Parts: sequence; structure tokens; C-alpha cells
Amino acid sequence: MSEAMTIPPLGEAPAKRVPTVYFIDDSATMREVIKIAFRRENINVITCADAASALAQFEQNRPDVVITDVIMPDQDGYSVCSQIKQHPDFSATPVVLMSGVVNKSVADKAVSVKADELIRKPFQPQELIARVKSLLEPKNATPAPVAERSAPSNALSNLFSPSPVPVAPRHVTPPPPGSATPARPTASTVWCAGCGRTSLSRAHSSST
Repeated sequence: MSEAMTIPPLGEAPAKRVPTVYFIDDSATMREVIKIAFRRENINVITCADAASALAQFEQNRPDVVITDVIMPDQDGYSVCSQIKQHPDFSATPVVLMSGVVNKSVADKAVSVKADELIRKPFQPQELIARVKSLLEPKNATPAPVAERSAPSNALSNLFSPSPVPVAPRHVTPPPPGSATPARPTASTVWCAGCGRTSLSRAHSSST
């Protein structure tokens, strides 16, 4: 029994799927700006004024990246991100949160809902396009080490952590041979009747 195999014509490459990006923002101006910015990119952008209209389209038009404003009238961006990350079919979808205020509280909430990116508004459209392209990189590439894969969350959680202050080492010079041992200071508690505080006064006691 013979089997027929169809060979595609030479020079014809399989059509590459165009990624779909959802942009959710109640500002009509922002939606229009993003549509214009992505016009030259090979990316299908679906803009939505609220979270409900965006989530309703996911089954028909599967998202590759979701960009959502944090503050919206129906659902905030944290709720949208949480629903996406908990959904069995869309949990791997990258989510970018936008916020006019970015502080430790906002960063902590973004980490708690497993957001992939946090961007401050206003921003340059090219900055957003660059982040989206980074998130759209092929997932079948060589997996990064665990420390690198967890970098986005660590970056958000450590965004406002204070840097450690270096402490200079102390150098102690030993006394020359035959010299007397210096007196050791001792502390005693003194009550100040005028200021009503307890302080420590230091006195020197000679060693024996």
C-alpha cells in the first residue's frame, strides 16, 4: 500500500502566527495612542475600555500579552491579572500593569498577583513596545537558570528596598611591649533631674 505525501511548493514558508496583545484602559486617548504606536509592528492589538469586554474575548482571540491599567471603573488591574494567572488556559500569559503611581505598595501588590511587568504612566510608546516584544520571545528557547527566571518578581519586590550601607573595617593597633594597659571605660547610670532623662556617664577604671 502506498501513501501519498503532499509537498508544499518551494519558496513558500509556513505562515507565522501574528501575536495578539490586549490593551485595557478606560482612557480613549491612551487606547488611540497605543493603536497608532503598534501600527508598524507585526502585532494584533485589541484595545478595550474595561476588563469585562477584554476577558469576554479571550476564548475567541487568545491573548499573548495583556496590558492593563491598575485603576479602572469596573475591575482594577490587580483583579484582572489575578483572574488571568489563575485561569487554567491563560495562566502563562504575560501581564503588564500600568500605574500613574509606582511605590512599594503598588510593587508589592503587583508581585502578589504575579504580574510580569510594572510600568509607570505616562510612558513612551516605544518603551511599551520593547517590553511587549521581550515578553513575546519564543518560550522554547534555552531555559534560564531559576534565579534569572524569578528576576521579574524579585525586581518588583526589591524595587524600593534600601541598599545596604557598607561598614568600614576597624583596625586595632596592639600596644607596644612593656607599656601599661590602658584604662577601660565603665558606664554608670546618671539621672538628670533638670531634663528628666536617664543617661550613661563613662568613668575610667584602671586595670590591675
